Amino acid sequence: MIGVKILALRTALLGAAAAVAASPSLPVKQSSGDTIEKQLGTKMAKSLGAMSTGADQELLLAGSTAQARNSRIPKVFGKTKRLAAYAPIAPGSASYGTALKCLTQAVYYEAANEPRTGKHAVAQVVLNRMRHPAYPNSVCGVVYQGVNARVCQFSFTCDGALLRAPLRRQWAESESVAREALAGKQMEAVGTATHYHADYVVPKWAYTLAKLEMIGTHIFYRFPGRAGEPRAFAATWARSERVPKINWARFSASGDEPEEFALAVEETWTPGLTVVPNKTDRHAPADVGGRIDTTKQWRLSIPDPVANKGSYDAAVEAQAASEALAEPTPVTEPAP
Repeated sequence: MIGVKILALRTALLGAAAAVAASPSLPVKQSSGDTIEKQLGTKMAKSLGAMSTGADQELLLAGSTAQARNSRIPKVFGKTKRLAAYAPIAPGSASYGTALKCLTQAVYYEAANEPRTGKHAVAQVVLNRMRHPAYPNSVCGVVYQGVNARVCQFSFTCDGALLRAPLRRQWAESESVAREALAGKQMEAVGTATHYHADYVVPKWAYTLAKLEMIGTHIFYRFPGRAGEPRAFAATWARSERVPKINWARFSASGDEPEEFALAVEETWTPGLTVVPNKTDRHAPADVGGRIDTTKQWRLSIPDPVANKGSYDAAVEAQAASEALAEPTPVTEPAP
């Protein structure tokens, strides 16, 4: 799991992408490239499209080593700045129902097992993005950004997770959080955050943003400089909400919208080793859900500690030296 380049873990990251990456069927507030570039800086503005949640996301580290590295990234200096409450969507309207569904999906699929504060934090990131000129200016536009593209902003929209029925209790709690967020509830600790990632990975972009807070297993960040200041969040709601058409054929060979996935190939049975699919499983076949089928992937083996001591010591020394050289400099901002 640990290496200089590691493929992303499902739903582990939430990075940024350019506003032009949004689905054309979604309302998007078109801000000039000059405005966004001036706010973010030329380098970051050009790299937005590469900061994604897709399976090609490049990580620096993963696992327990990542948690230690994340703890060394300092928080931004001073008090976290927050946005004024913003609740432009009238409850009971058609747009409200659609926005509530999209926001509930984001909270559920990204943070179903997080504490309530963690759910609120994810909801606030979605609504913060809606108010920033670098992103679509509707709730569903933010949630479904890039849904039919090569990469998407919230991986649950493009990895087949939506084909799995949600658990009732967690969905109800996620919807409750979404309602409060749409009513204008703000978490001061999250402030103007527009990004987060799980603490067990270190994405390259973590060193380019300003770290705010860790809530549950997620670490939240905002844009550095004036792009992360409250005055930068000047976009207004699009006054309409739409869920885009999804290319379900990406998730099913038949092109249908199945209620659940079926295994595509016949499995090889090895007594005591093969992971048996269960009808209560709520994940796609490609998502091992924390389990490893040892007939196909890595199999546990315990090396001889005596015979391998020399190579182990050498590996530890080499890794320590590599980390000392490779660790980027975190974003720091001057005291106000």
